[in-house]
Amino acid sequence: MKDTYKTITKASPEVLFKDRNSKFFGYAFPVKTEEEINAHLEELKNKHHKARHWCYAWQLGKEEVQYRANDDGEPSNSAGMPIYGQIQSFEVTNVLIVVVRYFGGVKLGVGGLINAYKTAAQMALEESKIVTRTIDEVFEIKFDYPEMNTVMRIIKENDLNIIEQKLELDCRIRISVRKKEAESIFQKFDTTYKVKIKRLED
Repeated sequence: MKDTYKTITKASPEVLFKDRNSKFFGYAFPVKTEEEINAHLEELKNKHHKARHWCYAWQLGKEEVQYRANDDGEPSNSAGMPIYGQIQSFEVTNVLIVVVRYFGGVKLGVGGLINAYKTAAQMALEESKIVTRTIDEVFEIKFDYPEMNTVMRIIKENDLNIIEQKLELDCRIRISVRKKEAESIFQKFDTTYKVKIKRLED
């Protein structure tokens, strides 16, 4: 079972690829929602308001992924898909790559465009810090105060990550568990007397 994914931790520095006076500025951003994607695109359109094309590709999701590639007026499949190809090549997700083009007066042809967009996207990813993260499941555990020691012992023995806790007369703890260990951890709490556990949506 695959329970890891790769992503980038922060926006890449701006990179520049030139071909026959055309300039291609490349950017990579970590993203989790389409709203974030739209905000980055808007920002770059303001920054490069004299540019001719703002081509991009993105991929979201850890297991079931969704993606989009946009040529933004360049010939079909000459920009968005070469950019998306680099996302696949680097095996990253939750990422947006934008390549902004300033036309230099000389047409590059489809082959030249594919190479330029692919190279600018590759340069942006090479400048990014790529990390591997685990795919986790989140559980909520509910119990009364007297069961605290039992619950904490299981958490400590299994080195579980607490993401939120409310410890009063009726206690509630949220933990994140690596996917491949999730079922056995669930069983441990589920079979513990007076302890309730439920799976939460990430």
